[in-house]
Amino acid sequence: MPLLVTPAELLPPAVLPAPETAAAQLVPRLFAHAPLSDFDGAFPVEEFSWLRAAGLLTAVLPPALGGEGLADEALLRVLCHIGRGNLAVGRVFEGHVNALQLMLRFGTPDQQAHWAAEARAGHLFGVWNTEAADGVELLPQPDGRMALRGAKTFASGAGHVTRPLLTGRLPDGGWQMLILEADAQPPILDPSFWQPLGMRASASFRADFTGLTVTSAQLLGQPGDYYRQPWFSGGAIRFAAVQLGGAEAVLDETRRFLRQLGRTDDPYQRQRLGEMATLVEGGHQWLRAAAEHAARPTAAEQAEATVAYANMVRTAVEEICLRVLPLAERSVGARGLLRPEPLERLHRDLTHYLRQPAPDAARADVGRFAMDSDTPTYQLWK
Repeated sequence: MPLLVTPAELLPPAVLPAPETAAAQLVPRLFAHAPLSDFDGAFPVEEFSWLRAAGLLTAVLPPALGGEGLADEALLRVLCHIGRGNLAVGRVFEGHVNALQLMLRFGTPDQQAHWAAEARAGHLFGVWNTEAADGVELLPQPDGRMALRGAKTFASGAGHVTRPLLTGRLPDGGWQMLILEADAQPPILDPSFWQPLGMRASASFRADFTGLTVTSAQLLGQPGDYYRQPWFSGGAIRFAAVQLGGAEAVLDETRRFLRQLGRTDDPYQRQRLGEMATLVEGGHQWLRAAAEHAARPTAAEQAEATVAYANMVRTAVEEICLRVLPLAERSVGARGLLRPEPLERLHRDLTHYLRQPAPDAARADVGRFAMDSDTPTYQLWK
């Protein structure tokens, strides 16, 4: 698995724009290029070379490790921009960001320095946690290494992510994170698993790790750290930001299509566009508030509120997207949903990406938090 780019291809750090500016500037290129990788088994290789050259694949690293310290609301805006350009790119990019944040949170100083250097060298990270009945187990070996047995499903970026972060079940039942050197020890990939409605270019294959081994230096954090709150559930605001970017793209393309047909004076079209614009702006308000919650101290009482708020945000953004899509359908009609119109792909990609796990449980957790709290509603999230 080759690296995305060589160091010689990088722009000098002094000329790189700020991450949000760089992401916004990439949107037209990402959007125009998206149809070229919209087929089963594809991956947007060139797009990730653009992200790498723009410094976006290292932006979440602190300055001491060669990054920009990108976090909180600025990070959500970057994710939204990338989702607006290409949801498949946004999905894999969000996983890369997630892995680096977990590495920074739970890694030792030596591990942080090592994996940050690998990110700067061009390695693409990801988080592969989802599994079926044959999930990954970690088996201690006499030489001190850990042998892997089992598989992950929905391994986004498979074949291109060279540093996937995995969770594996230990013999005592605990869950341990690790970062695999997948270029040196490639898992067996099953592309036939990934035949989706949309997000085809995310290459979310099944990956079998049976027979591979890792050293203790590749184990990240302590057993159970992956599921520690508020970070586990609170991370939902990242994929919500990417999804909202997809909704923005749907609105932009609906407006472009109507202008192309000369339907801008139709009062019903204006009404639909007004509703879509209101919904998308409401999503941005949710993300801004979510960033404030995510930046709070991690005391137990604050963590519980942050998790509940993140669940509220992912639910709200899902509903926004699910309302934007039919409004766009009615605006453009059957003609606007025919290939090669971009709305055809956008509709498939966003519909599929919205199917995140446990949506009902997320909403129920918000209700549980509100039910159990004695705090007046106007202060509940403060």
